Amino acid sequence: MKAANAHILTINGGSSSIKFALYQDGEPLQRGLHGKVDRIGLGGTNLTFHDADGKPQASHKLAAADYKSAANSLINWLEARPEFASVKAVGHRLVHGMKHTEPVRVTKKLLDELHRISPNDPDHLPNEIELIETFSQRHPKLPQVACFDTAFHQTMPRVAKLLPLPRRFDAKGIQRYGFHGLSYAYLVEELARLGDPAAKVGRVILAHLGNGASMAAVRDGKSIDTSMCFTPTAGLVMSTRTGDLDPGLAPYLARTEKMTTQQFYEMVNHKSGLLGVSDTSSDMRDLLDHEKRDVRAAEAVALFCYQAKKWIGSYAAALGGLNTLVFAGGIGENAPLVRARICEGLGHLGIELSEPRNAKNAGVISAVGSRVPVRVIRTDEELMIARSVSSSCLAIAGK
Repeated sequence: MKAANAHILTINGGSSSIKFALYQDGEPLQRGLHGKVDRIGLGGTNLTFHDADGKPQASHKLAAADYKSAANSLINWLEARPEFASVKAVGHRLVHGMKHTEPVRVTKKLLDELHRISPNDPDHLPNEIELIETFSQRHPKLPQVACFDTAFHQTMPRVAKLLPLPRRFDAKGIQRYGFHGLSYAYLVEELARLGDPAAKVGRVILAHLGNGASMAAVRDGKSIDTSMCFTPTAGLVMSTRTGDLDPGLAPYLARTEKMTTQQFYEMVNHKSGLLGVSDTSSDMRDLLDHEKRDVRAAEAVALFCYQAKKWIGSYAAALGGLNTLVFAGGIGENAPLVRARICEGLGHLGIELSEPRNAKNAGVISAVGSRVPVRVIRTDEELMIARSVSSSCLAIAGK
């Protein structure tokens, strides 16, 4: 696997998209060709990609009515690239891994397990399984490694995992698992690389704010709590997901609106959050543009920031203090106004932003006198997948 020019292919499958990247194996890993297939099953499916220097290349329209056809179209395109001949392993991001704590080689036993737990996350797991199986059918000798978003949070104490339900459900594995683990693992590693001592010995809050949004409380480099729960629907307000919600709403809407379980699921996952409150857009950029003339957009932004502020406060309490706050994800990395509103009023925790640094999306956006450093770190889930695959290469080669 460490042979010259050996490549690792990373695959990050979403509900309607597939991100991919090729990494030349070595120290350090070097990203080459990378891109994504988006709008799968929605019409107008496109494959866009960048070269190793990050320069955008021509896009390609794909006839992909479903995930399987999109996966086959992507493999067809990759096979035509000269780099693909040197791919020695494929790493996949899997949202749910139940109690897996490390990346694992894909086997029939693992696939059987993933099929069994796919109802836990019907928006992601079935598509991710489809990607693995399609690669296996097309390239059966190519090793594949599953990297789990839930693995990072396996260090949470029992009290953080336990849900207040009848104990028989706990015995069935219904507990807090948490997600965005690949992102959080990267942020902790990057925090250590930047020389922040809290990455190894300290109390850190990581805020991954994007279309999906969550936070993690990290002590001494280990997750002790996280906002997403048994599914990615829980926790903070998100682009189209509600976040935490009164469970009594489900039977109430069933009585008053004749809403079915499936309709409720669709509503809380795909029609709520920023989109639901604003009634116009799930994109924070649109809402910030419209908030001065549309009270619905203003309320959506305000709710997002208010709930995020509350989670920071609760995790500071769970950690017994705070040494570092990190923003990541599409919103966390690129929305100074949102970061400022979230941090406003958190001076009692030692958080004070520098307006000029924040406006520039600087690496450190806290003021000089701030007791708690506030950082912006661009997360990289694909690199974490590649690292996991690379570290598994010797084991794979020995089998």
